[in-house]
Amino acid sequence: MAFWKKKKTRSKVSIPFAFGDVDSIGYVRLSEHPDVVIAVNKIADLVSNMTIHLMENTDQGDKRVRNGLSRKIDIEPHKNMTRKGWLYKIVSDLLLHGDGNSVVHIDVDPSTGLINDLTPFPMGSVGYEETKDGYMINYNGNDYHPDEVIHFVINPNPNYPYRGTGYRVALRDIVKNLSQANKTKNSFMSGKYMPSIILSVDAMTEELASEEGRDKILDKYVSESDSGAKPWVLPADLIQVHQVKPLSLKDIAINEGVELDKKTVAGLLDVPAFFLGVGEFNKEAYNNFVNTRIHSIGQIIAQTLTRDLLYDPKWFFRLNPRSLYSYNLDELVGAGTQMVDRNAMRRNELRDWVGLDPDAEMNELIILENYIPAGMLGSQNKLKGGDDE
Repeated sequence: MAFWKKKKTRSKVSIPFAFGDVDSIGYVRLSEHPDVVIAVNKIADLVSNMTIHLMENTDQGDKRVRNGLSRKIDIEPHKNMTRKGWLYKIVSDLLLHGDGNSVVHIDVDPSTGLINDLTPFPMGSVGYEETKDGYMINYNGNDYHPDEVIHFVINPNPNYPYRGTGYRVALRDIVKNLSQANKTKNSFMSGKYMPSIILSVDAMTEELASEEGRDKILDKYVSESDSGAKPWVLPADLIQVHQVKPLSLKDIAINEGVELDKKTVAGLLDVPAFFLGVGEFNKEAYNNFVNTRIHSIGQIIAQTLTRDLLYDPKWFFRLNPRSLYSYNLDELVGAGTQMVDRNAMRRNELRDWVGLDPDAEMNELIILENYIPAGMLGSQNKLKGGDDE
């Protein structure tokens, strides 16, 4: 297994890289901002729902391969993680914690050459180092050759294309604006800066000349501790009481600004804005999101797994997004029935689509007209020129 034991000698040129503390550059951590977390969690949740298929390219098309390797990747990539949790961690790293990168260590059993575990590194402890022949990955003081890990990358860096770039810089000002808007909203909702009552007092009243005098007026006419629900009786020529209606969030354009910033966050992370509470759910927009953003990240993961784990040139990994689309039962049955009618699908496959168990009598291919097995098409009387058998 020389592949796993490449020598680590190299001529190195250090390039400092650290995930850093986003608070140190003056804004809220992306991992703590609700809108960013919602968008990233939605993407990670959908990608991690996709099954990972090991495929083989054949003369008759691509066929799924089921063996120990396919089970390892799709069922138990790590002894302490499911495939969903494992993929969720990788996608979260790519979009948020790893600044466009996610690194998974390949632990191989030296006695068998088989993979034991695929362990995702905590990205806050990962750094990169340029070498004469490529680069090295540093984790907790240990150096790893790219062949010893699976390095997932999103948005390749223009200067170091083996490394990804995240969204911290692009989202910095937007997150600050949303955080400030949230603080402003909380202040308004608490009423901290807006009184509920204003007292209009005769300007010639001597009590207004000092703070003690003003407090005396309030104590005399307003602060009756045992008044309960009794109405206040005030001198008409001395004090007038007005109810004050504070400015609304709409009056100071908070809602419009927040909505615009949320749309910007959604655009940068490439999710539909309705995930962040802007607008209503749109089925076509959701399906387009699955077909573009989710499928794209699935392609990155599948191609990286293929490159770093597979030797057979006919094998490749594929993440299946079909189950993620927004279907209703009528659409599933309608599409499946058309494929059954055209001899492109077995009825048991259609039953699997809608969540039913297979039926022993529904495994044959049938044809539209009389729904007869494909092997009996030539037995129809109308093809024999008469009624005789």
